[in-house]
Amino acid sequence: MLEPLPTVRKPDRPASPYARNLPESAAMDWLAKGWRDLRMAPVSSLAYGLILTLISYAVLWALYASQLLYLALPAIAGFLIVGPFLAIGLYEKSRRQTQGERADFSTMVVFRPASGGQLAYAGLMLGLLILFWLRAADLLYALFFGLKPFPGAADALANAFTTFRGWALIVTGSFVGALFAGFAFAISVFSIPMLVSRRTDALTAIGQSFVMTLQNLRPMLGWGLIVALGLALSLVTGLIGLIVVFPVLGHGTWHAYQAIAGEGT
Repeated sequence: MLEPLPTVRKPDRPASPYARNLPESAAMDWLAKGWRDLRMAPVSSLAYGLILTLISYAVLWALYASQLLYLALPAIAGFLIVGPFLAIGLYEKSRRQTQGERADFSTMVVFRPASGGQLAYAGLMLGLLILFWLRAADLLYALFFGLKPFPGAADALANAFTTFRGWALIVTGSFVGALFAGFAFAISVFSIPMLVSRRTDALTAIGQSFVMTLQNLRPMLGWGLIVALGLALSLVTGLIGLIVVFPVLGHGTWHAYQAIAGEGT
């Protein structure tokens, strides 16, 4: 008598250690915790945001002085790429406050990250990525308007917003920029806090950040939207809003990292 064939079933896959099954509303919880951290010691966080705002003005002035002002919008969009690295002092403040330690401005700007120089490697990678994005934006402008001398900020804005080529450039540039920003967000949003708090290497942290983002896509899409809206609010206020927005988002990112990495709350 023939024996029945064994039942074929798909192999069991181990659950991801970073899949937290968090709802979209978790992003609002991180935002609230970021605001709480700001209010606990507002002077240091606001001073950090003020310095970053002044640096942003300096970058825009440098583009103007170099007659590269048409790269201002890509540079502002590139802020989403390097923003997580620029917030390392805010992560350190939130980390210390979570552990009940003193967290003033000096400890935010002068501290030794757990990963040491690996943090600098991660920052270098993000810097190269933003340079690549600016070069891509330059090539897109040349693709739509030709290899011509920059006509000046006023004419460039008029070309961008009042011509068919300009609108096509805005749509194409927004799509390409979203790809750059999305990829950079995924590899940096958790890797930089990880390098601040853990002893690991930059490539491992970047890979884990990408996995953590994909495994928690719903709340991370919500957090990415909050970050984008915060940047838009800062632009509407002439970057003045960045003084408050950036510290809140930086502190909130630390709590997002804690929630997903499983390092406590």
